[in-house]
Amino acid sequence: MAMDWSIEKPISSREALFRVGSAALACFGIGAVHLVTGFGLQCPFRAVTGWLCPFCGGTHLAEALIRGDVAGAWSANPLALVVGVLIGIRALGWALELVRNLQGPSRRWLPASWSRHWFGAFVVVSVVYVLVRNLCPLA
Repeated sequence: MAMDWSIEKPISSREALFRVGSAALACFGIGAVHLVTGFGLQCPFRAVTGWLCPFCGGTHLAEALIRGDVAGAWSANPLALVVGVLIGIRALGWALELVRNLQGPSRRWLPASWSRHWFGAFVVVSVVYVLVRNLCPLA
């Protein structure tokens, strides 16, 4: 039986902003701890395989953004930076929805067919990114 990853019941703008804000706070918190103390989390995928996972470089990305170094953030993990910018743009949309309509659920900004396939697309992009990043390194 195939799992359906679509969003059956849309969440409110307030809930969406809370989720995105919590994730951003956690990511930048880990980056800030690494910036101040030098302590970071080891990637289990990299420890086992020696390859960079799609999230490897996330701590350095957050650290570079805290310092205001966008080029350093790009070199740490370009995919995570692009995804972060896209999520930030969507978060601005949720903030606008929250200001305009406090009670209503968040509107769909993508067609329903895209919502049904987001997880599969995420997996495909991540696998391709891992292969390109590890087999054809740019630096």
